[in-house]
Amino acid sequence: MKNIGYTLIIVLLLSACGSSKKSVVTTTTTTVTEVEIKDPIEKIRKDTILTDIPANTIKDVIKKEEVVIEEVIEKTPLLEVFNHSGWDQLLKKHVTADGRVDYEGFRNDKGILRDYIASLGANMPSESWSREDKLAYWMNAYNAMTVDLIVRNLPLKSIKNIDKPWNQRLWKLGDKWYNLDEIEHQILRKMGDARIHFGINCASFSCPPLLNDAFTSQTVETQLDALARTFVNDSKRNQISENNIKISKIFSWFAKDFKTDGSLIDFLNLYSETTISNKARKSYMDYDWTLNK
Repeated sequence: MKNIGYTLIIVLLLSACGSSKKSVVTTTTTTVTEVEIKDPIEKIRKDTILTDIPANTIKDVIKKEEVVIEEVIEKTPLLEVFNHSGWDQLLKKHVTADGRVDYEGFRNDKGILRDYIASLGANMPSESWSREDKLAYWMNAYNAMTVDLIVRNLPLKSIKNIDKPWNQRLWKLGDKWYNLDEIEHQILRKMGDARIHFGINCASFSCPPLLNDAFTSQTVETQLDALARTFVNDSKRNQISENNIKISKIFSWFAKDFKTDGSLIDFLNLYSETTISNKARKSYMDYDWTLNK
């Protein structure tokens, strides 16, 4: 049980014991740390001020308040290990709700953009970070670096007019220089979540639109679900009917990612407003690499 659970139990026990136990509550202050134990009841009695309270009393209170404790734990906000507010402000300022990007605006704020990227470099993910924190970090990093790449090469009609755009090592994170290819293929894809393809943006019209909110550990799951649903049902990027689908080439380029828990049709049906037959005919749309401005 987590520290918050122990703390709440102790408070409840002291309250439950009433005046008969008032002498127990002195100036003693005890912190119960999270450790591996075989008998949590005895651990509570041994390491806290409750040594003279019978074990059965402790068990009764725990049983009655177990649901309350779990609700408190579940409702306790997760702490962000990295602050993405700088990127969030830039997105809200320079990206429309439908994903159109004002790259000239970003160029005017390139100092703020590069300060954010520098802060990413000074705060690399560690093993202690949650999966959600890592997802948010690397997707925000990919998108911020893509915007920076475009800003460095304006005026521009397409990202493909840049020489080897995904292989340029322009950004230092920690002690290493990264490119977009490495972040996408060696980090994000290896996290095993196909929805990342709807969260990272290649600065082109046929890509999933750039979200005008930063990813955070608290919101990344709902954001990715919403992005997946929006993209799959976007008729400009996918045309879906029960027996025929003409879909984005993203589903061809990264086919393996979308088949980890079934077929591609199974994946699409998780988000499609139209149920697709397993026997539906499949083709792919032309990919428009025009800049998404």
